[in-house]
Parts: sequence; C-alpha cells; structure tokens
Amino acid sequence: MYIPSHFYIEDEETLYEMIDEYGFATLLSQHEGEPTASHIPLMMDKEREHLYGHFARANPQWKDINKQRVLAIFHGPHCYISPSWYETNRAVPTWNYITTHVYGHVELIEGKELKDSLNELVLKYENSDSSYQLDEVDSKYIAGQTTGVVGFKIKVEKIEGKAKLSQNHPRERQKLVIQELEKSDHENEQKIASYMKKNLDADV
Repeated sequence: MYIPSHFYIEDEETLYEMIDEYGFATLLSQHEGEPTASHIPLMMDKEREHLYGHFARANPQWKDINKQRVLAIFHGPHCYISPSWYETNRAVPTWNYITTHVYGHVELIEGKELKDSLNELVLKYENSDSSYQLDEVDSKYIAGQTTGVVGFKIKVEKIEGKAKLSQNHPRERQKLVIQELEKSDHENEQKIASYMKKNLDADV
C-alpha cells in the first residue's frame, strides 16, 4: 500500500484496534490465475498470530487458496473533503480515510478449530445480553450447517496501516475541516472528525 510518511500508522495497538472494530474485511487472492475478492468477517486470535474466517462452500475462492499469500483489507471510516472548507481557494478536493492491510499465508481448517472460530465470531457480535449461544444450538443442526462453509486461518506476516487525516495541511486548516465534518449527520464524517481531533491533540 502506498503510504506517505504523514499518514503511516506507527502504533501497533492502533492497528489491532482497527482490525477489531472494522472486522468485515475484503480478502484478496488469486483464483484460477485471476485476482478475486470476498467480503467476509475476519477475527484476530488472542495471540495476534492468525486471522480466522470462513467461506461459503459454494464460493470457489477457497478451492485454490490454501498456502497462498493473501491480502486482507480492513476498511475504516472515510469521507470527502471539500476545498470550500479551507481558508484559500488554491486547493483541490480530497478524501480522508483509515485502512489496515494484513498479509499472510492461508491454511484451511476444519473440525474443532473451525467450530471454535465460528463460536468466537458469534460471541464477538452478539450483544452481551443476547439469548443466542452457538454452543447451545442443536449439535446435529450445527454440524449440518458447518458442512456448508470452509474455514481458514491466515498466518499474520505483515500489517500496515494508513490514516489519511489531512496531516499534510496546516493545523488551522485541519481545525476548519473538523468543524465542517462535525456538522454532518453521517457516521463516517463524525468518525473522521473524531480521529482528526485525536491526531491534533497527539501532536500538541
């Protein structure tokens, strides 16, 4: 990923937080000699060594993915930045965003390792007071459903992150952008404004 020095995320904990918060990822690999992608939830294990996920068995991407080096992209918030918000008209539009890329080799999994990864996924996204527990569902039903998926893990070999938050502009201009973003009712704009404020505070 092209990352100018202004936008490089150096803090490792920030990268893991982004993966945890924006876990619905794009997984890119090669299938029959062509680039292919699936949009699927991925989860980092507690030791931060692997990403776990699963394909629908009908999705052909899994058929030749074993042992491939792949790229998982975790998309954070993003939004348009208008030059009309600046103190000058000598400017052009841009886009602010945050993203994290994870690279590694794939290994297909099954049995207990697959079942555990599915259970961890449910536990993450179900509300804490939810009555739904995967391990309480009829075992024969779960076994039948599990045959319809193919599990995998990605050995984490490289992580890089980019936070393009107008850091290449003067502080006063960044504040003007934040003021405009905070006027929006859209979640992406609000989140980008929040990240920009944190970044400004960190530079003080």
